Amino acid sequence: MTDAHDTAADSPLRTTGGAPPDDDGSSAAEAPIPLLEPREGIPPVIADEAGLAEAVAAFAAGTGPVAVDAERASGYRYGQRAYLVQLRRQGSGTALIDPVACPDLSALGEALSGTEWVLHAATQDLPCLREIGMVPTRLFDTELAGRLAGFPRVGLGAMVENVLGFVLEKGHSAVDWSTRPLPEPWLRYAALDVELLVDLRDALEKELDRQGKLEWARQEFDAIASAPPPEPRKDPWRRTSGMHKVRRRRQMAVVRELWQTRDRIAQRRDVSPGKVLPDAAIVEAALALPANVHALAALNGFGQRVGRRQLEQWQAAVDRARALSESQLPQPGQPVTGPPPPRAWADKDPEAAARLSAARAGVSALAERLNMPQENLITPDTVRRVCWEPPQTVDAESVARALAGLGARAWQIEQVTPVLVEALTARPSA
Repeated sequence: MTDAHDTAADSPLRTTGGAPPDDDGSSAAEAPIPLLEPREGIPPVIADEAGLAEAVAAFAAGTGPVAVDAERASGYRYGQRAYLVQLRRQGSGTALIDPVACPDLSALGEALSGTEWVLHAATQDLPCLREIGMVPTRLFDTELAGRLAGFPRVGLGAMVENVLGFVLEKGHSAVDWSTRPLPEPWLRYAALDVELLVDLRDALEKELDRQGKLEWARQEFDAIASAPPPEPRKDPWRRTSGMHKVRRRRQMAVVRELWQTRDRIAQRRDVSPGKVLPDAAIVEAALALPANVHALAALNGFGQRVGRRQLEQWQAAVDRARALSESQLPQPGQPVTGPPPPRAWADKDPEAAARLSAARAGVSALAERLNMPQENLITPDTVRRVCWEPPQTVDAESVARALAGLGARAWQIEQVTPVLVEALTARPSA
């Protein structure tokens, strides 16, 4: 065990005066300490039921919050499933679990029910954890805590360095975690990701309390923990990179057919869709509307590396789109359920545009005073909706009710309501 490990738990908040670091991310004058090894070494990967049962018992017997992290294989595999789960708890040590060999971790989730889970950027990991039976009832998100506390850099490495004074090695964040067996340097990296997470949580809790924001953070964490799984995205093909170049409905139909064909192939082969066919190639084919395989092969993305059989399946998708009737073609935009894009407000409703301008300025100034990002103070979509359709009678009570109906938390309503009341009742300048 190194001196760094001995002192980790006792390390104070290292930022000047107990406040978040300066805008350049600088912290205390002393040099940060590299964290090279987990304090108990790299634990063996749990990959069978017997090992999992031991881990469940160990973590049930532990005390205090539990640090949780998950590694995915984004860019390599289809979907966002977890390929490694890391946990650490006082009295339990660190565990590395292979969720491919142990796909049901519900017993572990149940053993930790009621325990506070500490995650960094929780919304990224919660969907893949939910798939394997791990759903927290209480959580603390160290990234979100950093945002609310006003830290300019909130990545895990930056937070551990600026708050605790230790440097984490971050070289393996984008590797293919579906690899088996996982190399030892990757496992060391994974174990270190949860090594100081509870220490970071404790330091941030003190900082939030010092700033008078701890209750705000708790409301945010409760909202994340209680949020239902997100609805499947409607028309996900519309998010194809470069889609803004595609203007005609027939071309949009080509994007849809190619995207859906690619998605089926990627799911069947369990590879990232981008490895089957790049987005740029889909857009290229949509713009060109090739009439045959020969014309398709001449396009970027469909050249020498694509075999004849693959070319034929892509051309078949293009042909299906070319054969659709006008009524079957996709519409040039997704159905809009909320306000129009802000750039159109000045023409559609100048008074609403003036309200939005005043509200944005007020929210920006308030966020600066509170030292936090505007989007954490209140979501831009919430501000737009209230400004587009304000209450019939604008006062603190009606605006607060409107914000609550749009999902704003109590602390957000308390802070933002006066700003929005002023913006919604301001006389437009002549």
